[in-house]
Amino acid sequence: MLLNRIGLFSCKQSRIINLVKPITNIRPFTVTSISRIFPPPPQTIQGTVNDAVVFPPRSKAHGSIHWNFERVIAIMVAPQVAYALASGSSNAVLNALLACTLVPHAHLGFESCIIDYFPKRRFKVMFPLLMWVLRGFTILTFFGLYEFNSNDIGLCQAIRMIWKS
Repeated sequence: MLLNRIGLFSCKQSRIINLVKPITNIRPFTVTSISRIFPPPPQTIQGTVNDAVVFPPRSKAHGSIHWNFERVIAIMVAPQVAYALASGSSNAVLNALLACTLVPHAHLGFESCIIDYFPKRRFKVMFPLLMWVLRGFTILTFFGLYEFNSNDIGLCQAIRMIWKS
């Protein structure tokens, strides 16, 4: 009865007679089945087990240089946000620098998510579509931040106001 109350087991209601007998009608706590929102992508195997692995062509732009660029951008964002919070005034150079590092940082992060969750070999139509949608949103974000920095309070002042509220 106690196990039933805390939800670990589900038992039938027992009477005094059933307390003497060993409990044999215990079933584990179960949950409902999972319903998938999207069907799984097509899974195909090209070739046979004995075929050699085809490696993509080597490119430094997609290897170590790309990885180093991502790390440099990520490291540059933290001091700029800290300076934007600590400084008393908002200047155009800092606003532009912060916009020019935050947007590529977000772009590279979303690009990594698309590459991981929608691989090109399995999503032949969706992958390029999502990459172009990401590029479009990146351009719109650059334009929006340019307008925000030049015609409104600026990114540094906005970060400071959000942090203080």
